[in-house]
Amino acid sequence: MNYRMMTATGDRLSVLGYGCMRFPRNRAGIDEERTRKQVLAAIEQGVNYFDTAYIYPGSEKVLGKILAGGLREKVKIATKIPSMMVKSRDDMETIFRRQLTHLQTDYIDYYLVHNVSSFADWQRLKDMGFIGFVEEMRRQGRILHFGFSFHGNLQTFRQLVDDYPWDFCQIQYNYLDEEFQAGTKGLHYAAEKGLGIIVMEPLRGGTLGNKIPAPAEKLFRQADPSRSPAEWALRWVLSHPEVGIVLSGMNEEEHIRENIRVTSSKEDLVLSDRELQCFEKVKAVFSEKIKVPCTGCAYCMPCPHGVDIPTCFAWYNSRSVHGGLFPVFQYIQATEGAVNGKPSRASNCKNCGLCVQRCPQQIPIPDKLKDTARQMEKAYLRIPMRIVLKRMSQ
Repeated sequence: MNYRMMTATGDRLSVLGYGCMRFPRNRAGIDEERTRKQVLAAIEQGVNYFDTAYIYPGSEKVLGKILAGGLREKVKIATKIPSMMVKSRDDMETIFRRQLTHLQTDYIDYYLVHNVSSFADWQRLKDMGFIGFVEEMRRQGRILHFGFSFHGNLQTFRQLVDDYPWDFCQIQYNYLDEEFQAGTKGLHYAAEKGLGIIVMEPLRGGTLGNKIPAPAEKLFRQADPSRSPAEWALRWVLSHPEVGIVLSGMNEEEHIRENIRVTSSKEDLVLSDRELQCFEKVKAVFSEKIKVPCTGCAYCMPCPHGVDIPTCFAWYNSRSVHGGLFPVFQYIQATEGAVNGKPSRASNCKNCGLCVQRCPQQIPIPDKLKDTARQMEKAYLRIPMRIVLKRMSQ
């Protein structure tokens, strides 16, 4: 296994982090015996960073059981507090105590605010005394390092990075997401500020693994038939020296073996000109499905009517490229006000045109927001997901 030093924390971490959201399941829930074998195999081969969260069903408890057998001190545990479920200082303390109990530990190595999509998410926590809570836990040795996971736009990301002396951040990043959410500019910005950087979704939930379009797969195969699409994607992320860890939500033995092989390789991770050209051709295949040529620069913001324009377009494009309901869920979570209390959906657009004047890409934003609303705000999708989000916030 290859390791990188996270300068902000001084920890030597495996470049492959084990994402615990997608543990294998059976009819009873998480398949604990299979999960145990997978986790133990990963630890034996050098993986030492495990990422879970309070809202991943059963994940903390299962991970805690596995590590309780003398393995806790050999690994770093990362878990997250769901901001949407925090209504008071008491909630912070209650959730944190439960997490320690679930994980059968006295401390958390890497503690994150989960899924920050707007600065209002963070401000709401601060207003309830969250910084004081975290700093008290740090004094007690119960939280060693503090960071956040991010799903907003670049403008918000920079604002968030500058607001607090974070140890690290977790961003979505892959060869399709150079201009999505924090993107490459955010990656560099955080690194320049001294934050450790953990990358999630290097395979976009698996869609850059075994679900890429056939023409894209053909391009990779022609460039190097020995590499799978997943290996190409992992190598692209790890070619960025700013990245400390790449997380993979592994639940298949074959995938675990492949990911460990790739991240244990002694090959030079600097991409050749030929490899870079291959990625550009593959991205061109995906770009044909992009609905809005938005770069996420946020020059159009703020919208006087509260629309989070870059986020709306990002998830609209994501659904067009990858399909499925996950982008719809993320869109609704980010725009329905479940987190920051203020709806920012595409249908709030009043066609004032101010955004068009600011857009460097000259996108007809109001027209594209109408398209976004038609595809992402259908009642049969929105209503059940709003119910789920409401229950999660209670």
